[in-house]
Amino acid sequence: MHRYKELKVWQKSRELVKEIYLTTDGFPKAEIYGITSQIRRSAVSIPANIAEGCGRNTNKELNRFMDIAQGSAFELETLILLCGDLNYIDENRSKYLLSTLVEIHKMVFSFKKQLPKS
Repeated sequence: MHRYKELKVWQKSRELVKEIYLTTDGFPKAEIYGITSQIRRSAVSIPANIAEGCGRNTNKELNRFMDIAQGSAFELETLILLCGDLNYIDENRSKYLLSTLVEIHKMVFSFKKQLPKS
């Protein structure tokens, strides 16, 4: 088992969740059950899946949960782009969130490369 709280990728993705919640606070109230909920769930899914994978018994399972976290990061990226299209997020904020996601993608990829094959 890995100590997920010590992983920089988990820490970074947790910080991103906070940023997403702060960003979505200003979204239209009509979106509370739509894109606001979806973007928050996809953000939360990243550190949650990293933590869950670290609690599993094998590197194979950890790798699978890292894949799920990576998928959630791609989903979040798409939602951020859509929110930009809808003018829910300004361009500077969008660029910041997307650059943070690129960093998380790289960290997940790097972490997975370091896992022993099982």
